[in-house]
Amino acid sequence: MFVPVAYNDRMMGRPTKLRRRDLLKAATAAPAALGIAAAGFPQLTLGVEEQPPAKLPPVRTITRGPKHHWFGYYDKLEFDPTMRYVLGMEVDFEHRSPKPDDVVRVGMVDLADGDKWIELGEARSWCWQQGCMLQWRPGSKTEVLWNDRRDNRFVCHILDVKTRKRRTIPHPVYTVSPDGRWAVAPDFRRVQHMRPGYGYAGPADPSRGVLAPKDSGVWRIDLDTGKRKMILSIAEIAALPYPKRDLSKAVHYFNHMLINTDGTRFEFLHRWGWPKWRGDTRMLTAAMDGSDVRIVDHSGRTSHLIWRDPSHILAWSWHPSHGDAFYLFEDKTGGKVEVVGKDVMTRNGHCTYLPGNQWILNDTYPDRQRNQHPYLYHIATNRRFPLGHFRLPPEYKGEWRCDTHPRFSPDGRSVVIDSPHTGEGRQLHLIDISGIVEA
Repeated sequence: MFVPVAYNDRMMGRPTKLRRRDLLKAATAAPAALGIAAAGFPQLTLGVEEQPPAKLPPVRTITRGPKHHWFGYYDKLEFDPTMRYVLGMEVDFEHRSPKPDDVVRVGMVDLADGDKWIELGEARSWCWQQGCMLQWRPGSKTEVLWNDRRDNRFVCHILDVKTRKRRTIPHPVYTVSPDGRWAVAPDFRRVQHMRPGYGYAGPADPSRGVLAPKDSGVWRIDLDTGKRKMILSIAEIAALPYPKRDLSKAVHYFNHMLINTDGTRFEFLHRWGWPKWRGDTRMLTAAMDGSDVRIVDHSGRTSHLIWRDPSHILAWSWHPSHGDAFYLFEDKTGGKVEVVGKDVMTRNGHCTYLPGNQWILNDTYPDRQRNQHPYLYHIATNRRFPLGHFRLPPEYKGEWRCDTHPRFSPDGRSVVIDSPHTGEGRQLHLIDISGIVEA
C-alpha cells in the first residue's frame, strides 16, 4: 500500500539546532545582530545582514473575527487592477483537515469602504495552504475565478464581480497564463492522495494503485471554451532518468505549477516517494503544448519558486556551489545557476519579485519563538528589510499551519499576509511598504 509523501523540516528550510558555541557567540553580539525587533518580538537572524528601517511599516488588519479569513498561496493575483479590492476566503473553523462537505465563502475586501467584506460565492474544493485557487483573472478588471466541486467532480467558476454574471467550466485550474486565456492544472485527486493538504477532499484518486499512471498528469484548459487537453502524463515524466537512483518502483505525482511571464512555457514539480521514505523533487519546464520538456533542477530538493522573467526561475533548492539556498535557474537543461541573497536570504520562504524585479518579497517559517518574518530583499544592495514579526500560535501546525504567504499589489507599494497573531484566528493584514521601496 502506498503512503502519502511527507516533506521534512530540512526541505522546508526550518532552522536547525544551534550549537552551544554559536549561542555563546551570539550572546556577546550587539542586540541588532540578534535581530531584536522594534515591535518587541525576538527574531532569529544570526548571520543575516538585515537592514532595519527607522520603524516597521504600518500594518492594518482588514478582516475580523469571529470567522477566519485568509487567501492562501503567494503566487496568485489577490489585488484587483485598481488595488481597491483584495480577495479572500472565510470559514468558521480551524485546526483540522477539510471534509468533503466543508464550505468556504469566497469574497473580497473593499479597502475604500471601511474594509467591507463582499461575498462572491462559495467553494467545496479547498485546502488550508492553497485555498480554492482564488485569483483575479489576468487581463480582466472585473473577473475572478476559483475552484469548486459539483456533482462529485472538480470545476472552476469565473465570476464578473461587477455584473455578477458567472459561468462554470468543467475542470479545475492551478495557474493561469498572463493573458488570462489559458490555465494548467495537475490531477488534484492524485495530489490529495500523495500529499494531503495540497489537493482537495472528495473524489478519490482513480490511479491510487498505479506507480506512474498514463491517464494522470498536466492538463491545459481553455478558460473561454472550458475545453481541456492532457499535455503531459506522469508516466512519461517518471520515465526520464534521474541521476541519483532508479525511480521505477516509486509512486509519482505533479504539483506546484507556474506559467512564465510571457505565457510561452510553464514550470512543474515532479515528486515521488516510497513507503516509509519521503522521496525527492525535481523541477521541469515545458512549452504550453507539453513539448520541449527540460529538467531545470535535478537536485531532488526544489521547493518554493517564482519566474523572474520568461527564461529564469528563482527557487529554494540545493546546489553543490552553496548548499541549501535561493538560486536563479536558467530555463535550460544544464543551464546556468547562480546563488541569490547569499548570507541574507538564508531560509526557505515564499518568494516573488515586485514589479521591476529590483526587490524580492519573501518570508520565513516560524523561528524558536514561533515568530514569522515577512521581508523585502533589495537585490542591488544585498539588504533585507523586515516587514514585521508575527507570532504563530503552536496550534497552527502541519497541514493547517498559517504561513504568511506575502502577496503584493500591482503597484508594488502594498503587501497582504495571512496571520493569526492578533488572537482572532487567521486574518488578512495589509502592510504599507511604500516607505521602503520608495526611499
